Amino acid sequence: MGACMALCSIASCASCLCGSAPCLLSGCCPSTYNSTVSRLAFSFLLLLGSLVSVIMILPGMETQLKKIPGFCVGGTSIPIPGIENKMNCDVIVGYKSVYRMCFAMACFFFLFSIIMIRVRSSKDPRASLQNGFWFFKFLILVGITVGAFFIPDGTFNTVWFYFGVVGSFIFIIIQLILLVDFSHTWNQSWLENAEEGNSKCWFAALLSFTVLHYALAFSAVVLFYVYYTTGDDCTEHKVFISLNFIFCIIISIIAILPKVQEAQPSSGLLQASLISLYTMYVTWSAMTNNPNRKCNPSLLSLVNNTLSPTPAPGQDVQWWDAQGVIGLVIFFFCTLYASIRSSNNTQVNRLMQTEEGQGLAADDHEAATGDDGVRRAVDNEEDAVTYSYSFFHFSLFLASLYIMMTLTNWYQPDADYQAMQSSMPAVWVKISSSWIGLCLYLWTLVAPLIFSNRDFN
Repeated sequence: MGACMALCSIASCASCLCGSAPCLLSGCCPSTYNSTVSRLAFSFLLLLGSLVSVIMILPGMETQLKKIPGFCVGGTSIPIPGIENKMNCDVIVGYKSVYRMCFAMACFFFLFSIIMIRVRSSKDPRASLQNGFWFFKFLILVGITVGAFFIPDGTFNTVWFYFGVVGSFIFIIIQLILLVDFSHTWNQSWLENAEEGNSKCWFAALLSFTVLHYALAFSAVVLFYVYYTTGDDCTEHKVFISLNFIFCIIISIIAILPKVQEAQPSSGLLQASLISLYTMYVTWSAMTNNPNRKCNPSLLSLVNNTLSPTPAPGQDVQWWDAQGVIGLVIFFFCTLYASIRSSNNTQVNRLMQTEEGQGLAADDHEAATGDDGVRRAVDNEEDAVTYSYSFFHFSLFLASLYIMMTLTNWYQPDADYQAMQSSMPAVWVKISSSWIGLCLYLWTLVAPLIFSNRDFN
């Protein structure tokens, strides 16, 4: 009997894959909005593709990938037109796989971004494509992925690298916007709890996290000066660290100015501390892409107190490092938060093309539970969509490019086909994105003062 019920449950789930988002909830998930379920489902496809990309660059996978017809000519190397040497497939095969997998995901989400332009409500016929037909959308993604693995080499890797650089630049800024929104919601929620309950405990918790964030950010600055500015050619690193440290001090001071506090009572040092910590991470991530090993020691070399050598031709490239792992964690958090966020920050909502979200009301909760007791998602977009379908897919398109660059350590494919190397363009892309992100956060602080006749609450 148990096996029969399990088969029935699987059959029910299979039928839901071809249906709409409300059906995806089945009876195991709490009642929620239709828009949230759809975003979570698309984010799951992105994370699934990212997991496949991670598996593809694991040690030993190159042996299996060489068995793909036409993927690695001769099973050992691939001749590149115009270049005398040949690629070392043991070095390049994992990188090529990540590029093709992420290319497929980027094409998938960019296609939906185009299709969903100017969808105003769930009554639009295209909304059913956004919120349903999950099985067919999964098949489309699989089909694009299979086709991507048969793309011939040559200029593809180089051209797609520059797409990845530009897309990752924009996505780093989006990540900072999401962190601004998260810190704003976090601070506002704890301030409300302090007003309703034990104020000393909540204020102590806010103070503790604020001090922790600043302590980590300041410690990072000290470590950067000690280990990433020792070489004679590390002037850029000194400038990057100093400027971002000064900028973080400036935004922290502005965040607690009386006029800013009067215009935005929920603004405070918690947001500024979190943004400062993220800025230090981006600074570190940028410096780890410097091809000059004297200015870019690996963590392993720091532990062993030795200089990290440049990989010799034919030597395996280290795909994993600390900044890459942290980047994956931040990427996962931001993707998940973008799928479930319900913010009342008007400025962030305007930047992220979303509307002010409301919690699930009691009447909605009752409507979400059918006569059979099965919980369904509530269609909260009959009058107007709560987020821009097109912009959401465009964000996932950028996220696909960002995960590609993160997993390949921003290596430039035409720099050295014998062993992939870091490049200075990646350094400048990350640093400039941190500056633009700081400017955007500064704008959220001063905008209510400049445009006092507008409502920024």
